[in-house]
Amino acid sequence: MKQLQIVQVAYDHTDLSLLIRQLDEYLLERYPADEVFGIDDPSQEDITFLVAYSGGRPAGCGAIREIDRDSTELKRFFVHHDYRNQGIAEAILLELEFKARNQGYKCIKLEAGEAQPEALNFYRKHGYYPIDRFGKYAECASSVCFEKQLG
Repeated sequence: MKQLQIVQVAYDHTDLSLLIRQLDEYLLERYPADEVFGIDDPSQEDITFLVAYSGGRPAGCGAIREIDRDSTELKRFFVHHDYRNQGIAEAILLELEFKARNQGYKCIKLEAGEAQPEALNFYRKHGYYPIDRFGKYAECASSVCFEKQLG
């Protein structure tokens, strides 16, 4: 595996913007546009954005955004298809979980969908369990929501 580096970046970082565009294209191949949930105001200070670089090239990204004092939400989690199955998603997820713990959160929630079985399996493998749809996902029939308690 090429050298992996995970960097915290600002919401308007060029590499993050590129990866999020690729993520949106990927999601729009699987879901109607009104079922693709981005971040309403990405400049919020309570959002932590990460970019993973493999061999110096942007390979994946992820973010956590506060829901309430105890909970954060995993957002914009993506690894470009050229870099999948190399442990990059796991490395990003573990770093985001570490940051969430350090920020005092007790759990991480997320939303995905049945059209992404590989993502659902990944989350289950990493200790996430299904919960009722929450927040803006409550009325979206294709949304599948998960949670993990942070120890």
